[in-house]
Amino acid sequence: MTTTSSSTASLATDFSSFNVASTSTAKALTAQEQQDRFLKLLTTQLTNQDPLNPMDNAQMTTQMAQISTVSGIESMNQSISKLTSQFVSMQALQGASLVGHSVVVQGDQMAMSGNQASGLFELSAAADTVKVEVLNAAGTVVKTVSLGAQGSGQQDFSFTANDLETDGDYRFRISATTGGVAVTATPLMLDKVNAVSAGSGTLTLDLQNSGSVSYDAVKSVH
Repeated sequence: MTTTSSSTASLATDFSSFNVASTSTAKALTAQEQQDRFLKLLTTQLTNQDPLNPMDNAQMTTQMAQISTVSGIESMNQSISKLTSQFVSMQALQGASLVGHSVVVQGDQMAMSGNQASGLFELSAAADTVKVEVLNAAGTVVKTVSLGAQGSGQQDFSFTANDLETDGDYRFRISATTGGVAVTATPLMLDKVNAVSAGSGTLTLDLQNSGSVSYDAVKSVH
């Protein structure tokens, strides 16, 4: 009986540490494999336990609940993986409809149409003074335009630029302040979608001027 009690105590110790051992030494095991190991250990313990000192029912219930949780988590992970794949597929379909259209992304390229210059920007808060500086290909400021007060969020601007080349490569930067305190201003630009690709769980747009950008980088569609 002493041998049986010793064996039972040893098995009980292994039984209590089952989840820890499974995590540290068998990370590659699936929930089903872990459950099979657990049931074998449980069967062995029930077979060898001391009938005068049987295993605590509460302990057995707790361990079975833990195994059930492991199985449930793996099942949930599989469901999430399937949902993620479906979501990426839906994004790809939505992205495909953007080919040939224009989207707004972060960028500082000035749009020129005849003698009209235009662009977009985003303010983190309302500003009482907003200024646009136009830069040529060399990075030199060639024109400054005051836009006055502007609200927060995405804004657009346009102005007549007879002093700029209609086919010139111009960039712009935005500065904004409220009461002399700087307001964060992000330059934006319209860009044409040439192609869409999906891979590694992400959707990528191939833009005419900006190259490859994540679908998440799109601010709006025009």
